[in-house]
This record gives sequence, structure tokens and C-alpha cells, in this order.
Amino acid sequence: MSFSSETKAELCRIPMNKTCCARAEAYGVLLYCNTFSPVRIRIVTGSRPVAARLPKLFYKAFRLRFDLLPDSPDVSGKLHLEITDPKKLREIFDAFGYTPGRHISHDINFGLLEEDCCRQAFLRGAFLAGGSVTDPEKRYHLELATPHFKVSRELFALLLDMSFSPKAAPRNANYITYFKQSESIEDFLTTIGAPVSAMKIMSAKVEKHLRSGVNRRVNCDTANLGKAVDAAQEHLDAIRRLREKGMLDALPEKLRETARLRTEHPEATLSELAVLFEPPVTKSCLCHRLRKLDELSR
Repeated sequence: MSFSSETKAELCRIPMNKTCCARAEAYGVLLYCNTFSPVRIRIVTGSRPVAARLPKLFYKAFRLRFDLLPDSPDVSGKLHLEITDPKKLREIFDAFGYTPGRHISHDINFGLLEEDCCRQAFLRGAFLAGGSVTDPEKRYHLELATPHFKVSRELFALLLDMSFSPKAAPRNANYITYFKQSESIEDFLTTIGAPVSAMKIMSAKVEKHLRSGVNRRVNCDTANLGKAVDAAQEHLDAIRRLREKGMLDALPEKLRETARLRTEHPEATLSELAVLFEPPVTKSCLCHRLRKLDELSR
């Protein structure tokens, strides 16, 4: 199951206690579904929990039943629900203050969304019908798609009024309202009733941050190790040249000791090598001795 499907399943577990909120949620579904016209309502979803919730939601909101319920998914895996009865359609349009005609330009009746709970329910319905959210392991993206331009503009204004910062863009025949920031997506999902999904986004973000930090540390350690290995090899090459020239035994005692310890501990870092001296020397002192060996070998 995709992350988007999991989120919708979580939302579908929210009880429908208040008629006003059920009506607001159904309103969001209708404005973001496939067809909402005076002659037909058609909702197509790939989510079984959504398909199971909608008949209960519409009965709670309007005391109406769908004329067509899905027996099984179509060839593309989608489930279809429809209302075509003129009387039912008229009752639904009346409930939202619409005057049905053959051609209608939908907008949002904000009089139905005066309470915070109804606003949240409306957004939940819009997401269930026309929303999606990307797996946070991949990227951060949540969107709501509607075929109604005015609805998209008014939803944008509603989200601003609720202290969100959405973005908008057209795509084919739809109008998209979307979020790209993880914090905005978390807040939106929490608002519409999906705190578990919001927490998953937070957890994914923390894991990404930790992985990124570990990778940076590993890369840094690898680079430092590479430098240490290269430096050690240069030291060993210098000592080899001194030995081949017969100069090693003639060196001062401190340089001979440095050459001996470097040869015996080729894998040691400078800090590790410095403490092997008797008495231990500073890293700066050791660097000076190793540079001296290199200079004498050339």
C-alpha cells in the first residue's frame, strides 16, 4: 500500500459524529471528485477505505444513497460511485446553495465552513477525492487537484486564512494546490485528521538527517584516512631511501627512533605514533622529525 493510500485509510477511520462536518466533508469530496454536475455525480477512487466511507458519509450528510456502488474495481483498479437520480442531485445542490443548470461554475460556499471543525472536514474530503501525498522517503509533496478553477483559487485563499502557505499551478485539465515543505505537509495532515501519517513524515525527515550526517562523517573520515595513508607511505619511502643510501644508521638518535617507530607502525596516525615515544612527543614535534627525514632522503 502506498503512503498516500495509508494516509487516506487513516482518514477514513475518523468517526462521523456531526452532520455539519459530514456535509462539509462531502462538499470537499464533490468539489474535488471526477464529476459534480446537475445531471451526474461520479466519484472514482483507487482506495477501498474511501469507497467504503462515502456511502456512510453521504447518508449522514444528506440521507441519500448512491445509485451505483462498486462491486469490484475496473480494469485500472478504480472503484466507481455514482448518483444520477434527479431528485437526489437536486437535494444535494440545494444543500450547498447552488441553483442547478446544465452548465454551472462551481465555487466554495464559505457559509458552510464557518466552524473550524467544518473547515477541517472540508479539507479532508477534498484530499480523499482529489488529493495525494508522496512517500516521504522519496520526497516531500502533497497536492489537491480539482477541475474547477474558482474552487482551486478559493481553496488557496482558505488555506492562507488557516495559516498555511500553499502553492498553485495548472496541470492538464486540473488546477493543483500543493505543498513542498515537510512542515507544511505535516501540519496539513494533522489538521485534517491524519497525525500518524504526519509523524511518519517527521520520522522520515529525522532518518534522512541522520543518514546525511553519518554519510558526511564517513566521507570525512574516509578522506582523512586516505590522507593519513598517503602521508605514511611518503614517510616509509623516505626511510627506505635513507636505508638504501646507507644514511639511516648515521642519523641522530631522535631521527633513528622516529624512523624505527614509523616502520614498525605504518598504519598509525601521527597522534597515535607520537605517544609511542619514550617519553611521548607532541604531534608538532613528530611532524618536524618526519619532514626532516624526508628532506635528508632527497
